[in-house]
Amino acid sequence: MQRILLLLILSVGFGLSVSHVSQAADWSQFRGPSGNGVSESTGLPTEWSAEKNILWKTKLPGHGSSSPVLYGDQIFLTAYTDYGLTAEDDGNPADLRLRVISINREDGKIMWDQSVAPLNQVQKITKRIVDHGYASGTPACDETGVYAFFGTSGVVAYDLKGNLKWQADVGNKTAGFGSASSPILYKDFVIINASIESETVYALEKSTGKVAWKAENIVRAWTTPSIVDVPGGKQELVVNQKNQILGFDPDTGKQLWTCEGIQDYVVPVVVQNEGILYCLGGRSNRSIAVRPGGRGDVTKTHKLWEVNVGANVTSPVFHEGHLYWASDRGIAFCLNAKNGEVVYKNRLPTKSRLYASIVLADDKLYVTTRDNGVVVLKAVPEYVELARNEIKSDEDLFNASPAVSEGSIYLRTNGYLYRIAEQK
Repeated sequence: MQRILLLLILSVGFGLSVSHVSQAADWSQFRGPSGNGVSESTGLPTEWSAEKNILWKTKLPGHGSSSPVLYGDQIFLTAYTDYGLTAEDDGNPADLRLRVISINREDGKIMWDQSVAPLNQVQKITKRIVDHGYASGTPACDETGVYAFFGTSGVVAYDLKGNLKWQADVGNKTAGFGSASSPILYKDFVIINASIESETVYALEKSTGKVAWKAENIVRAWTTPSIVDVPGGKQELVVNQKNQILGFDPDTGKQLWTCEGIQDYVVPVVVQNEGILYCLGGRSNRSIAVRPGGRGDVTKTHKLWEVNVGANVTSPVFHEGHLYWASDRGIAFCLNAKNGEVVYKNRLPTKSRLYASIVLADDKLYVTTRDNGVVVLKAVPEYVELARNEIKSDEDLFNASPAVSEGSIYLRTNGYLYRIAEQK
């Protein structure tokens, strides 16, 4: 009897553990667990409004362009307060506070809200900065805590209960646009692209914030790094920067390969599918396909194609042999992933630039515009618009890419976080 009871306890405990890991993997970093902007979730709503399919909305304590992330019953996002909420703010930049917020997934109530002061001099507010703010990087989370990057204000780590673990300085340089890249988690490391702040990629220890390794001479890259799979079960860290695509050993920071890249600064995240990397970027908009896993200069051996279409800010998704994205100029693209040929190019219903990246889920493409809600497209190589969804009661900009988990879409503006789901 005791043995049966013990086995029952172990099986229940194991079941809880598996469930928790499954939830943790749902949408734990920018563009989801793989960084590819794809969710396996089904039953997602196609249509919503202020009166339809919104389970809850939560008033946020500050502005931000970062996306929400999820771990277990918690949602995490970042925000900023006390300086720079308007371009005319003539206050003291040192008053800026960078916030990490935990929200209950079920009811939308704020569980905790913590803030830190800047580590270095804050970039003075301008119209360009206020366009997206001081909290652009999306946090990353797992069972050890939540990790956020605030540019010159540093990297900050909290445990899941909101206790500060550490704050780390990764550079004090600035550029006109400000900071944008998001942290990713790899084994015991938090990996930060601080190209703008110090021309360096850092691997910081999750437990202490100490530098485990760093890779220098990372040039004009606002992009979030990517962990990609290579033959033999190994993984590489890929950083797309001005003029070069770079591959590193994520355990040591050793540079493994380089490929000639886009001759301009880079913002979009690299996506992968079946051993091929797709890299977008540049103000002139270019796209490159390259295989990882090489050594040295792989331009002639691993670069598959390059075309003069792409995006300056937004990242793509891969689906059934095609690449889809909505460029920051408000144009939806579909490319044949084998050769880079344009399948369709269609203007979206927006008069503003796009900062949010496309998300693929439930055979639908969700495109977040800044001024005209979320456009839902059918995930097929033909422009088929299924819905345009506005929340007309919210006049704030929609800068953040949505998160998707277990039948719900989590959408954030400067003012609110929404949980959107089909209501029966």
